[in-house]
Amino acid sequence: MTMDVSRRSLLALGAGLGASTMLGGNALAKAPKLNTQTPYWHRFVLGDAEVTVVSDGQLPLGPPKGTFVGVPDEEVKKMLADNFLDPENVVLEQNSPVVNTGDKLILFDTGMGTSKAFGPTTGRQQKSLAEAGIKPGDIDAVVLSHAHIDHIGGIVGADDKPLFPNAQYYITQSDFEFWTNEGLGDPWKDFVVHARKNLMPVRDRIVFIKDNQEFLPGVTAIAAPGHTVGHTIFMVSSKGKSFAFLGDLTHHPVLLLEKPRMQFSYDTDPKQAADTRVKLLDTIAANKTPVMSYHFAWPGYGHIAKTSEGFHYYPSAMQMQL
Repeated sequence: MTMDVSRRSLLALGAGLGASTMLGGNALAKAPKLNTQTPYWHRFVLGDAEVTVVSDGQLPLGPPKGTFVGVPDEEVKKMLADNFLDPENVVLEQNSPVVNTGDKLILFDTGMGTSKAFGPTTGRQQKSLAEAGIKPGDIDAVVLSHAHIDHIGGIVGADDKPLFPNAQYYITQSDFEFWTNEGLGDPWKDFVVHARKNLMPVRDRIVFIKDNQEFLPGVTAIAAPGHTVGHTIFMVSSKGKSFAFLGDLTHHPVLLLEKPRMQFSYDTDPKQAADTRVKLLDTIAANKTPVMSYHFAWPGYGHIAKTSEGFHYYPSAMQMQL
């Protein structure tokens, strides 16, 4: 027997399903909403190393006006809308890789900590570490791209005691001295307060790093000044595989990549930051080096390619098998 299924009968069937089963008719059981989300960590392999990305939570900057400058405001909003992003609220992530080399457990940047300067969604790095099965006491090294509040804020807890009791800390001397200088006034005063709150309790365990120095096995510093005086990105390598941890070389995968000379108001020297961004991204794109970005959409891992005007970010799919 053959069955002639017409378009009309399919529509009638769909309508019937919608009225009964598809829209929760009596034929289906009603399941409660769970109101839970997946843990905020992701793991992948790099050569002989294991990398776990942990999140400090989303960091909303609000409207782009006054923060992303050098391009007309309406053009900035259009760039966001054209990429299906909210043109009235720029939201960054905070992605920290934890690299297990087998000999060392290395954390890059520590998030906002207890500060709620950018709202209530930040400050979850310790929770993310716990979800990933990583104990703070097992961290051997904390590598800091720079001393801004959202990168050093999680060094100490609410009791002002270090959260990584067995770690050494790595940062440039210029950034440490700049952001712990109590004579630095507005608009950076709050940044100094939080830098001192987090860095001074571990001052005796801070190691100063220099450009092109492999200061930990497989971790090499690359000077990237402009965002701050001592801002640094890092090449992380293991058994022939590598990625560049970008820190704040670029905060946004659209605005500061498509137009890399756009300026960011939180830069200490916006022009220098733009020059540095173009120079280093040119090299990264030419070498096809994978990147791990602190502020790109979760989990922040992918590639950057050159375009006619700037660059384009291609996020990598999350590999669910190690």
